[in-house]
This record gives sequence, C-alpha cells and structure tokens, in this order.
Amino acid sequence: MTANEVEQDSRARRSAAIRGTARVLHRSPLHIPLAERLSALAAAAPEVVGADEATDIYGDGVVATLEEEVARLLGKEAAVFFPTGTMAQQVALRCWAGRTGIATVALHPKAHPELHEGGAFTTVSGLRTVHPTGEPRLPTAGEVREFPEPFGALMLELPLRDAGFVLPSWEELAAVVEAARERDAVVHIDGARLWECTPHFGRPLGEIAGLADTVYVSFYKSLEGLSGAALAGPLTLVEEARVWRHRYGGQLFQQFPAAVSALLGLKHVLPRLPAYVAHARVVAEALREGLAAAGLPWSRVHPERPHTHQFQVWLPYASEVLDEASLRQAEETRTSLFGRWFADGPPGLSVTEVTVTEEGLGWTADDVKEAVAEFVRRLPR
Repeated sequence: MTANEVEQDSRARRSAAIRGTARVLHRSPLHIPLAERLSALAAAAPEVVGADEATDIYGDGVVATLEEEVARLLGKEAAVFFPTGTMAQQVALRCWAGRTGIATVALHPKAHPELHEGGAFTTVSGLRTVHPTGEPRLPTAGEVREFPEPFGALMLELPLRDAGFVLPSWEELAAVVEAARERDAVVHIDGARLWECTPHFGRPLGEIAGLADTVYVSFYKSLEGLSGAALAGPLTLVEEARVWRHRYGGQLFQQFPAAVSALLGLKHVLPRLPAYVAHARVVAEALREGLAAAGLPWSRVHPERPHTHQFQVWLPYASEVLDEASLRQAEETRTSLFGRWFADGPPGLSVTEVTVTEEGLGWTADDVKEAVAEFVRRLPR
C-alpha cells in the first residue's frame, strides 16, 4: 500500500471506531454521518432564523445577523464573516500594514499562520513575520518592549494551541498589550478558540476582546459550526476588510448553512464552554494520576491544570504505537480515550490533544483512570 492508501485506511478505521464507541470525552461533528448532520441543522434552524426568512445573497440576511451578534459579543463596532480564518487574518494584518506603514507582524513561531497556513502571510499578503520569543508561551511585556526590530502589529493567539492551548494571566496579557501600544503597534487577537478563554481570565468576552484593535474568531473549532470565521474591530477597518475579502475570493454567493450553524453554536455551545473547561481540569488530574499508577517510564499532562477545555498528553512511544493502542481500545471496549498521536519534540516522544465537551461531562475521575489502565494494557512493555 502507498503512504496515501495507508493514511486513508487508518482514517476509515478511526472513523468507524469512533462511531461505534459508547463513551468518548469529545465526539467531533466530523464523525456524524452527512445526512444526519444536515437533518439536525434543518430541524434546529428555526431556533435562530425565521421560518420565512430568505437565504442570504453575498453576505446579507442571516450572515449579516451573525456579524451583528459577533460584534455585540466581542464589544466591537462591527464584524465581517469570512469563509476561513486563514483569509480573515491575512486581510486583517494586510489592512493594518497599510494603515501603520509597517508590513512586519510580530507573532509566536508556533502561531497558526506560521505552522499551518503554507506561509500565506509572506507568500500571499506580502507580510514579514518576526518572533519576540521562541518559548512555548506567549511573549512577555519585556520581550515585546525590548524586541530590536520595528513591527506594525502584534498578533496574539489565545490560546496558543501548538504550545498546549496555553494562556497568560490576565495581568500578563494586559501588560503585553500595553508594551505593544508603547511601540505604536496595533494588537490583533487570533481568537479561533477565544470563546473558551473566559474561565481562565475571569473576564467576559467583550473585556478580553477589548484589549485588541481587531479580533478573529472561528465558528467550527469550539462552537461546532460547519465552517467560517469572523473579523471584528473598528467599522472603518471592517468595511475595508470586506473589500479585501472580495479580492481574496471570499465573497461567496450563499453561506447560510455555515451562518445558521454558527448562530446555533453561539446559542447552545457557547454557554456550555465554562462547564467543559471545569471538567477538563478533573479529567487532566485523573489522567495524570492514572498514567503514574500504570507504571509508565514517563508521562506528562500539559498544562497540569488546563487553561481551556483542551490540553496535551505526552508519552514516550512512537506515534503509530499509540495510535494502534487507541484504536484497539475503541474497537474492543467501545470507549475512546485518546485520538490521534503525533511525533513531536525529542525522538521517541509523541503528543495527543485531549478535548472535553458534552459527552465528557459524564466521565468521573474513576472512569478516566479505568480507561487509562485499559489503554496502557495495549501498549508494548
């Protein structure tokens, strides 16, 4: 089999295993059959749109309603819908570069645009990126203040996903923003997962977003929407962003399924996120205790006390070994504890991301420890 065929076979096996499980910490909408998901969306749509409401055309109707709701939640003058977050952030930083006269963006080397967007900032938008820190955390105020090169915008990913969904303290975040202001730089928040940051900061969304000049949010990562994103900020910049959205090919004829699913996520999932964050901390502690009791040579849950409802688990095995143990556990016990594993860091270490959502709320600490024991039994010793 080719590498592509092996990957396709593994993906099909993984999807079948998850669909057959009775217990998971998080059941991704990706594992729900297409017809079932479409039917659920149609059945729930009347909760957020009128029965006789017309479909959108080039961003009016339900899309405009979504934009208004996002602007209200984030305390911004306006918001504009984008088909992808990659496009939204390119447009935001391109607009700011035109206004500041500096096409350099300061961000973390593990930020999404640097790792997962194919060099889009530099290749497509003509932006240059610099890194105030390489540590697995957001930069400090001192690092921003003392960085030797000028930059027009500071981009902060909240939480920093690839470093472990980590967040600074509220005081640290405010100090970083103030340091950027001292340099006459604007602040942009990559808030793909901003929705679940309120428990950590102890502040409402509007106050968190209020630190920044612009904020991008995603509708599918935490809110379980079909797709899409929004950019929120000053009205004049948002209107300019609409022009650039068209130039980038993002002014789609109709987007009502994504917009409806986003409104449903705001209505039903957003209020549940604090409960997910709280229970993720219970799950993380039980995982740490369960892995220690299993007698593995080394393990790590990071952060020890999760900042959001997502966190990392590290183990000293090859990723394919851990993938096989995870799949066998799901297939043989109908309980799925871990998803995919990835080789990262020093050789011999692998990492997975753990997400706790609605179904995970039913797990007790003892349930987690029992699942850990079952998983470890499937590892080579």
